[in-house]
Amino acid sequence: MSQTSDSCLDKWMGREALAEAMIPVIGRLYRENNVVTSIHGRSLINKSTMNILKAHRFARRMSNHELLLEETAPLLNALSELELGAAAIDIARLTEKFRAEGNGASLDEYLRAELAEIVGKRGADDRTSTDVVLYGFGRIGRLLARILIEKAGGGHGLRLRAIVVRKGAENDLVKRASLLRRDSVHGSFEGTIRVDEEANTITANGVQVQVIYSDNPATVDYTAYGIKDALVVDNTGRWRDAEGLSQHLQSKGAARVLLTAPGKGDLKNIVHGINHKDIADEDKIVTAASCTTNAITPVLKAINDKFGIIHGHVETVHSFTNDQNLIDNFHKGDRRGRSAALNMVITETGAAKAVAKALPELQGKLTGNAIRVPTPDVSMAILNLNLEKGTTRDEVNDFLREMSLHSDLRKQIDYIDSPDVVSTDFVGSRRAGIVDGLATISNDKNLVLYVWYDNEFGYSCQVVRVMEEMAGVNPPSFPARDVVAPIAVLETAGA
Repeated sequence: MSQTSDSCLDKWMGREALAEAMIPVIGRLYRENNVVTSIHGRSLINKSTMNILKAHRFARRMSNHELLLEETAPLLNALSELELGAAAIDIARLTEKFRAEGNGASLDEYLRAELAEIVGKRGADDRTSTDVVLYGFGRIGRLLARILIEKAGGGHGLRLRAIVVRKGAENDLVKRASLLRRDSVHGSFEGTIRVDEEANTITANGVQVQVIYSDNPATVDYTAYGIKDALVVDNTGRWRDAEGLSQHLQSKGAARVLLTAPGKGDLKNIVHGINHKDIADEDKIVTAASCTTNAITPVLKAINDKFGIIHGHVETVHSFTNDQNLIDNFHKGDRRGRSAALNMVITETGAAKAVAKALPELQGKLTGNAIRVPTPDVSMAILNLNLEKGTTRDEVNDFLREMSLHSDLRKQIDYIDSPDVVSTDFVGSRRAGIVDGLATISNDKNLVLYVWYDNEFGYSCQVVRVMEEMAGVNPPSFPARDVVAPIAVLETAGA
């Protein structure tokens, strides 16, 4: 028994040593080459030894086998020797592809061929920089700031330059910085934050952000702060139509507007992964739809493409939001005046109808409702669907697992089949929605799916993807093509 315990500990310490050695390599690739490394979409930038170990363990749930540090550590070291240009590289998928398609080539030979487009370019980044202004600094605004600061890299791509708020107190700047530094749901900011009250700036991890006080979106002169052709992200929700949002375009230095809510009228509601290619250069105002629409549309598209949807009902179990009252008090909306912390509250949701704006083939096929519940974050959508083609629980789960791994929707759809997960386990998820495979119910042409989603952070990640699309600053992603796992393997895993 003692020998077995010692062996386990020795093995663990060996894996720890490999993970520790990976940290500086990941850092150098990021700082010197503008290369962002990840494991199945989970960024490795600024992660601890334990985070790296957990990411490797997580990969087993995604692809049905352990991702070995004995494979990824040499791969990272090989990448660091190639003088790469800017890119996003998923080392889990790249490892799987080398394992399946290496054909006897050395790791160096394989990587040089697979990454030929960026080999030898040493940090070269063809992307232009786009100035970003966050109009409003509430729940979504602060999470967008965290993500943009995390992705700042060498200063290419999206550059957070300013936030615009209404001044709430004499010590407003300090309070704004404090809310960015500490979050009751998402934890502490990873890094350092400094406040310069004289210059009215917040500097987070070297990213200096100008704080501008204004009550009128049409009168801000961004050029006075060196900001030009800015993408203004309105996360206040005060204006939902083209007329209201166009006020931003009257400000000097503003070029385009993105709304972090469903838009009204003819505004394009964009769900990244579904219809982001519909964004045209002439679109000056675009909306990123709602958190629920982003969570369910990718799953609905996958199911509709595979099995066909005749009609369905979407029931959302949604965490309470700032729009509700903490205790009973007057509210202009029905039921929302009752205490959010004490009650389940039936309310409306436009998500079912909004799906059709991104996915027209489902026009008129979905109904929806919502229940607000006393949790601060992470929600669930229950999709009750009537299908054109009959299927089984295992077939659906295998299909959705495959979509989460090897499809164009892998940034949007996640999959899990753990028997013990609850809502807090999905705080910080970067996917739009996570299918809970163990909860799936299938009876031939009747299908019920349960989809978790972090209605704050997961949605914010989708918003940033839309921002990158609008700005045209997406780096090349590798591997460009996946290894498609044999269906027999998937069926075994799903059994």
